[in-house]
Amino acid sequence: MKRIILLFCGTLLLASGAGATPDPAPAQIVYGVQPTYDWQVYAGYAFVRFYEVPKTTVDLNGFEFSISYYIPNHDWIGAEGSLLGAFGSQLGNTATLALGMGGGRVRWTGPRGIEVWAHALAGGAHFTPQTPFGSQGALAFEAGGGVDLNPRHSRLALRVGADMVGTRFFSTYQYSPKISGGVVIKF
Repeated sequence: MKRIILLFCGTLLLASGAGATPDPAPAQIVYGVQPTYDWQVYAGYAFVRFYEVPKTTVDLNGFEFSISYYIPNHDWIGAEGSLLGAFGSQLGNTATLALGMGGGRVRWTGPRGIEVWAHALAGGAHFTPQTPFGSQGALAFEAGGGVDLNPRHSRLALRVGADMVGTRFFSTYQYSPKISGGVVIKF
């Protein structure tokens, strides 16, 4: 009788799996994860069609530089500082527009290294040549967005953007479109 009970108990132990080593956990494989970086530095070309006064426009070409920082635990929202220097010609005189602004920025990181972003900035503007119609300095704002194309998930990306720049020179509001393109370094 003892032998039958032991045999019966041994069968129960083997059937329940007690005493046996568990199978190792399967390896986890992750696909499609792309790193997002907290800092971005951008440098590139910018074109501004500056609407100086009604029926008077100046086409300006120049360079733009910006730096952005995204909040680590909320990596879709951040802060940005931007500088623009653009140059052109107006009635035989050199015309320049300088902008220095800061503000907020949001982004969405999509598949295949695409990052869509939007920003709203405010700051100051300086325009030359000097005219008798007002100051060379004014408040400025900029709102717009664009796309960063990040090939092979590297730290370098190509950026294309479009913005509307608002200023108030010569007792007139100017709403001037700006397009830009350049290179982003992410770290």
